[in-house]
Amino acid sequence: MRALLSDLFSTLIPGGEAERALVNERMGAALGVDALAFQQEFDAASYERFIGAYGDLPNTLRVIAERCGGSPTDEQVQEATSLRRALAQRLLNAAPATTLSTLARFKAAGWRIGLVSNITAETQLQWLASPLAPYFDATAFSAEVGAAKPEPAIYVTACNALGVDPTECIYVGDGNDNELPAAASLGMHAVRTLEHANSAPHWPGPTIKSFAELSELAVAQ
Repeated sequence: MRALLSDLFSTLIPGGEAERALVNERMGAALGVDALAFQQEFDAASYERFIGAYGDLPNTLRVIAERCGGSPTDEQVQEATSLRRALAQRLLNAAPATTLSTLARFKAAGWRIGLVSNITAETQLQWLASPLAPYFDATAFSAEVGAAKPEPAIYVTACNALGVDPTECIYVGDGNDNELPAAASLGMHAVRTLEHANSAPHWPGPTIKSFAELSELAVAQ
C-alpha cells in the first residue's frame, strides 16, 4: 500500500445530521418558503448538488426555493448562503485531534494522502482553511469532478492525482453512498469506520471504531 484515501463527512469529521436539519429549516425560513418543503427538495437534489449541477451555492439555493414556490430576493439568498457556509466551517473545524495526529503519522511515513468526497460548493471553498487540508496531497471533490460516489470516476481522479493505482490504496469511510463496495470493486482495500456514524451496518469487510486505529498501518507497510 502506498496511498490512503479518505471520505470526509462522518469519517474525518462529524456528519452533523441534526445540525444540518436545523440549518436547512432556517434556510427555508430565510428564503421565505415552507421549511419542510425546502428540506425535502434540498434532500431530493443531493446528487445534483454534489456534482455542481446548479452552479454556486447562492444559485443552488435560489433554484430549490423556486421549486418550493418561492421567489427569494438577493438579500434572502445571501442570508441563507451565510447560514450554510457557517455550518460547513463548523464541521470542517471539528476534526478530532486523534484524526489529525493519525494523518500526520501517515504523512511522516511517506504515504500519499487523498480525499474523495461527495461535497457541495460551500464546503469545497472552505477546505483549504480547514485544519485537515495540510495533510492531503490531492482532493477529488464531487462538485469539481462532476461525478459522485459510488461512481468510479471520482476514485480514479484521486488515484491519478496521487500517481497510484487503486490496488495500492487503502480507502476509509463510514460507508454512506455505497462508497465501500465501490472502492473495493476498483481493487482498493476498503475499511469502514464507526467513529461518527454507523452508515453501513451490513458491510462485511474490515471495520474500525475510530480513524486513529489506522495509525499502526502507517508504519506497518
